[in-house]
Parts: sequence; C-alpha cells; structure tokens
Amino acid sequence: MIVRIVKMTFKVDKVNDFKEVFETSKEKIRAFEGCEHLKLLQEKSEGNIFFTYSHWKSESDLNNYRRSNLFETTWAKTKILFDAKPEAWTVNKLHELD
Repeated sequence: MIVRIVKMTFKVDKVNDFKEVFETSKEKIRAFEGCEHLKLLQEKSEGNIFFTYSHWKSESDLNNYRRSNLFETTWAKTKILFDAKPEAWTVNKLHELD
C-alpha cells in the first residue's frame, strides 16, 4: 500500500470553488479501483492551503487513476484555482498510528 499526499494552495477567493469541485468528485475518486481511502485536510492558520491524503493498493493503481478521465476533468477544474504550484509525495505506508 502507498499513501499519496498532495499540498495545494488556492487563491483565497477560490477556496469555496475548490471545495465544490472536491465535493462533486470525492465519491468517484473513492470508488476508483485501487483507492482505499481519501481525506481532505485544510491548514488551520492559512485556510487556502489544503492537503489530499489518499491510500492506494499500489503505485500502479495510483498511476491508472492519474491517467483516467476522472483525474483529467477534476484536475482541469482544480488547477485553474491555484495560487502556487502544488506539491505531491508518494510514500510507503509503514504502520498505523493509534
């Protein structure tokens, strides 16, 4: 299993637009083959910074999603709202925290 973390900084006046995009696509992403978990986090002091935190069965599953029409359409709606270049990390999940 791998974990994908994506940091996104949005224009302050576009935060609600992003939240709408996420709301309309989150269940489709969660249902995508290989996706086991998807969570959206918002930075506490700077409300225009968000992180997506997702678990994937394999890097191959993540790459299939990243090549899908679902990703293309969601990303097209998201990237126009950015205030800074997004950052992404793919990491191995080592163990659960209690």
